[in-house]
Amino acid sequence: MKAFVMKEIGRVGFTHKPVPQPGPNDAIVRTSRALICTSDSHTVGGGIGPRHDLTLGHEAVGVVAEVGSEVREFRPGDRVVVGAITPDWGDPASQAGHSSQSGGPLGGWKFSNTKDGVFAEYFHVNEADANMARIPDDVSDDAAVYCADMLSTGFMGAEHGDIPIGGTVAVLAQGPVGLMGTAGAKLRGAGLIIGVDAVPTRLKLAQTYGADEIVDFTREDVVERIEELTGGEGVDTAIEALGADATFQIAVRITKPGGTVSTIGYYGTGEYVHIPRVPWGVGMAEKTIATGLCPGGRLRLERLLRMLSAKRLDPTLMTTHIFAFDEMEQAFEVADKKLDDVVKVLVTF
Repeated sequence: MKAFVMKEIGRVGFTHKPVPQPGPNDAIVRTSRALICTSDSHTVGGGIGPRHDLTLGHEAVGVVAEVGSEVREFRPGDRVVVGAITPDWGDPASQAGHSSQSGGPLGGWKFSNTKDGVFAEYFHVNEADANMARIPDDVSDDAAVYCADMLSTGFMGAEHGDIPIGGTVAVLAQGPVGLMGTAGAKLRGAGLIIGVDAVPTRLKLAQTYGADEIVDFTREDVVERIEELTGGEGVDTAIEALGADATFQIAVRITKPGGTVSTIGYYGTGEYVHIPRVPWGVGMAEKTIATGLCPGGRLRLERLLRMLSAKRLDPTLMTTHIFAFDEMEQAFEVADKKLDDVVKVLVTF
């Protein structure tokens, strides 16, 4: 089969690999749609170290091609979405409620990290009964593929942010995961949602998904503007959706005492992330810093698909570019270099 791989740090391209085979509890999925994530760029840039001919990608939907002898919930021909995070559900971390960390820190993240990812004609799914979900007939592949990561991660930002009904929220960065953080804040009942970015396309989408106020960081001081919008109090919840030291520090500064900083970005560079001492209340302002890795699992995916069936939101509004799999090198360049006002790149198979 054809696969799009990280050949080495800084270099990608196509190669051919054998079609994977399932173990007793596993499945093989024939890919129909995939999304390119900024995490793929971080990986190619060396964010998790060197990799050789590792198939990239972790956001995909497809049709079940083959299942192992112990798989009970799925059959060949089923249309499914697979989580970007595919935990080992028997691991002690999963039993303790931290399934994304099964097998070690970030251990649930297997695709394009510790095993081949989904940018191939077929891909392997471990513990299939627990790590994928059947797509309802009224949900398109183009929409369902967003459940793999963007909806799950973005909504996690709102969930971990402990947003009170009517509370105030700032979402720093309105890329795809930040946009879903904005949508998640609205669904959680926030009374004031502030979207922070500078790209006009993303700011417009932020308003579509629920932002009440927009702050363009190239035109005004983010901290001062948010203090003005909140009467000097700061926000109940700051969702950091970029993964940058400077943005994290802003999140700490704009969060009121007793509030929560919810980080959902991938901090791909630098050795440290800094906490501004005085805005942190010199360690005593009761500001919670919550972190997390995209929740996986069939239950999570089914809930997200239910949101799409109920038309609570339309994630396909984020799809700005569509490429065929054979055009993957061009597609990756557009996503990696943020060309042509890209928000999200969809790849069709």
